[in-house]
Amino acid sequence: MQTDETDRALLALLSEDARAPVAKLARKLGLARTTVQARLERLESSGVVQGYTVQLSDRARAPLRATVLLSIEPRATAQVLARLKSLTGLTAIHTTSGRFDFLVEMEAQSTEELDVLLDKIIEAKGVLDSESLIHLSTKLDRRR
Repeated sequence: MQTDETDRALLALLSEDARAPVAKLARKLGLARTTVQARLERLESSGVVQGYTVQLSDRARAPLRATVLLSIEPRATAQVLARLKSLTGLTAIHTTSGRFDFLVEMEAQSTEELDVLLDKIIEAKGVLDSESLIHLSTKLDRRR
């Protein structure tokens, strides 16, 4: 589905406050409430908006976060991905271009928990090489 400038403005408002009443969104966009409601329904039914969720502050998240870069054996991607999906503590898995195949984001409550999780990742059959990057601080996060 194509989104237009109004849809993008509506999505930007929702990303700031997903609980905003339709009337408030309509006021900010300079549109009728029914028009905004129809746009929301279209964005939801087309899958552009897949849901509304709680955004946790850093205080509610695990205190340690890390990124793990993985090189995978040829034709072992599905097997490694299945193993990674079974591990708790992983928050995202991305495929990449370049010398690494996967970028894995993870969280842990302690360095010991982080160490155990890293061991489970690199011990997975099909993992050739890894590099771990522990996040020290977040300077910018626009995903929130």
